[in-house]
Formats: sequence, structure tokens, C-alpha cells
Amino acid sequence: MRFVDEVEISVEAGDGGNGCVGFRREKYIPLGGPDGGDGGDGGSVYLVASDNLNTLVDFLYHAVHRADRGQKGMGANCTGRSGEDCYVRVPTGTEVYDSDTGELIGDLVSSDDSLLVAKGGFHGLGNTRFKSSTNRAPRKATKGTPGERRSLRLELKVIADVGLLGMPNAGKSSLIRAISSARPKVADYPFTTIQPNLGVVRASELHSFVVADIPGVIEGASQGMGLGLQFLKHLSRTRLILHMVDVFPCAGDPVAHAKTLIDEMAAWSRALAEKPRWLVLNKIDLLPKDGGQSKCDEIVRRLEWNEPVYVISTLTGAGLTELKFAIGDYLDKEISDNEAKI
Repeated sequence: MRFVDEVEISVEAGDGGNGCVGFRREKYIPLGGPDGGDGGDGGSVYLVASDNLNTLVDFLYHAVHRADRGQKGMGANCTGRSGEDCYVRVPTGTEVYDSDTGELIGDLVSSDDSLLVAKGGFHGLGNTRFKSSTNRAPRKATKGTPGERRSLRLELKVIADVGLLGMPNAGKSSLIRAISSARPKVADYPFTTIQPNLGVVRASELHSFVVADIPGVIEGASQGMGLGLQFLKHLSRTRLILHMVDVFPCAGDPVAHAKTLIDEMAAWSRALAEKPRWLVLNKIDLLPKDGGQSKCDEIVRRLEWNEPVYVISTLTGAGLTELKFAIGDYLDKEISDNEAKI
């Protein structure tokens, strides 16, 4: 399925039904009086979060969503039927913006969360509403008000506990394949990953977490090089970022690669750059046994890294179990700390 994480749609709520001008006319009842009923309210448009969706691709082919209008009022004091509301399902993690103003309308972060995005019109009043002791035969009725019309921009940010960040071919997809049941494409050329992938990692029988793998970021991404920085937004909801570094790249210096990535991320979002981030040195199986540790120590020293560091090999599985349990413990502790604050 094609992955689409940003679309524009139009929503149109239903108009309110007009009120009715009517009079009761029955045999032997000469003074029947007014009996025009009210119209029905227009239907509203709601967005509803669903865990069963993971892309906005459907909105490329169905961009306009309308609710029903209210029915007109009728004689015999009959009120018109209200219009049916329109419920539009979107993936969990969707942010909703007003396209005209850029205002954030809402953020659907949990399954079944709903958001009113277009209010239906109010019903018109029938002439029965206007009768009085001095006006016993009113011929006045009001029209229903128009429903709201809006242009919306939907932006999907995948919800995951851990995000993988790294240059192309750093081993992000290989890691998510090794520790979860996800099966993203893995190949020996840059930008094998062209869309985010999610994998569920089970650290123990009682603990699991979700990992997000995004396409690699290169130097100049903030100016549109490579796949740009459009996928970094998918890391904004994560609680921990794993900064993966290839200790034996085909070209260039691993420290320079890591610093470039840090600069590009900071240029895109300072808040994202300040998230907890661990350093994961991958492909240690390519280093000689006698000098591998010193090479890793040198990378950490040159980066002046103060956060946790893990040395792994996604090919041989070295260090993966330790990394999984460390992530599980970190997330459990963070949840406990947050609950204690509440």
C-alpha cells in the first residue's frame, strides 16, 4: 500500500432545513391557526481516529466529505428530519490543520478519538413559533443557517515509543527486522527505505514497545537533498531516539556522518534535537577483533557523547538483547516517573 502522510481535504456540513409557513385547514375548524413546523438541523462532519489505518492514501481519491442537510419543516407542526452526521476515519496520530489559517484544530492520538471539524447548520423556524395574542396568523418563517465549509490539511505522525535515526545504510531497517516481526526491505544501496516502518518489539512476556524506522537523512536534507526532512516529523511523538552510526562506512568518516545528522535534525526542529537520544554503533562485525573496541571508543570521544552508548551487529545479533532490555527498562521507568508526577 502506498504510504501518504500529508493530504488536503474539504469538509462540508449540511445546511439547516428551512421553517414552514402553514395553516391548519380542516372541515368544521374555521380558526385552525398556524401549524408550520421547524426544519431539521444539518449534519456535522467528524474525524475519527482508527488503529486499522496507517496511511492517508484514500484521501487522494476521496477529498470531499459532506454531511446531509436538514429536511424542510412541514405542515401539521411536523419538524423536518435532521441531516445525518458524516464520520470520516483517519489513522491514529493524525494532526488536523485549517488550510487557510494554518491553525492546528486538533490532534487525534488515541483510537476512537473524534474531532468536530464542520458544524451543521441550525434549523429554520416554522410560523407556529411566531404566533402570539396579537399575531394569530403569522406568515413568517426563517431559513436554516448554512453548514460550515472548511479546507483541512491532514498530517500523519506515526505513534511509536522508539525512533531510529541514521544515514542511509546505517542499518536501521536491519535492526527493526532483527528485533521485531517487521520485514522492511533491506539492500546495499542508499534510500532502500522510502517510507516509515513500524515494528513491535517484545522485550519480555509483559513488556513490549513500538519502533519506527524512517528513511535515511543526508547532508543538505534541510535544503531538499535526498528525501529531505519530511519524515523526521514521525520521530516527534517518540519517547526515545536511537542514533545509529555505521562504524565502518563505505565512504567518509562515521563521526562526520553523525555530526551532519545532528546538525540537520537541529535545523529542522530544536525540540526534536533535544529529545533523549542514545548512540548505537552498528556493524561491529566488520571491525577487527583486536582494534574494534578502540575504534568505538574513539567515535564516542570525538562526538563528546554523554548519553548511553550501545555497540551492536544486526548481522550477528551481538548486543541486541542488551539493547532491547535497556530500552524496555528506560520506557518503564519513564512511565513510572510520569505517573508519579500526576
